[in-house]
Amino acid sequence: MYNKKECIPRIIDIYESSVRGVEKKALNDGDRAYGGVIRASKGKLVENFAKWLVKITWTDMGNDINRINVYKKRVKIPIKHDYVENLKKEYLKAYIKKNISDYFYPLAIDWIVEVDEKPIIAIECKAYTENAMLKRVLVDHKMMKEIYPNISSVLFQLESQLGGDYGTKKRDKLGSTSTNTILSHFGIDLNIITLLQGERKVDRPIHKKEFFKELDSDSLDNSIKMFKEIFKIYE
Repeated sequence: MYNKKECIPRIIDIYESSVRGVEKKALNDGDRAYGGVIRASKGKLVENFAKWLVKITWTDMGNDINRINVYKKRVKIPIKHDYVENLKKEYLKAYIKKNISDYFYPLAIDWIVEVDEKPIIAIECKAYTENAMLKRVLVDHKMMKEIYPNISSVLFQLESQLGGDYGTKKRDKLGSTSTNTILSHFGIDLNIITLLQGERKVDRPIHKKEFFKELDSDSLDNSIKMFKEIFKIYE
């Protein structure tokens, strides 16, 4: 079912038919705003590709598909006790302590990858990412690591707007000066996987015929190689 040789051409076909057809769908959907339909369609596409590529990678490594689970889950991030203890307002401190079980943040990560019932990868999926969005991704993953300290973090994006060489096929990417600077403040080893080549341009949307970008097998194969490197940590 997740044979790499069979699945890669299928993913490319799905990408082409979905992206080429999304504008027509948006124009015909009278109940929803044009931009909302475009964003939702691309977002769902990227999520599906991430899930499929994880499972393709796992089976291509010769592993039993029944050992892996890729799912969505809201993770309860509890309030930090040192924050409560350091509160200057005694009435607030007393109230929070009395109702401590109510104080948590429901963190939603696009995909959690579990092997043998152990969460090992957290994946955030984006149609594209720019550095302001990256900060939110890093906050989420930093909180996730408070619950699962050894979990690997992945940003899986269709296009990149982070600058540098994230939108290239280079295996050893240097990234960009701004992105590396932001990463340095969070202590997160973020694996950034980009499917399409070239920097995203706001005025050149890929769902427009004249700006359409091809998704090729090399890009998907590179994504699989990156997931393999992550899985090898847990072997």
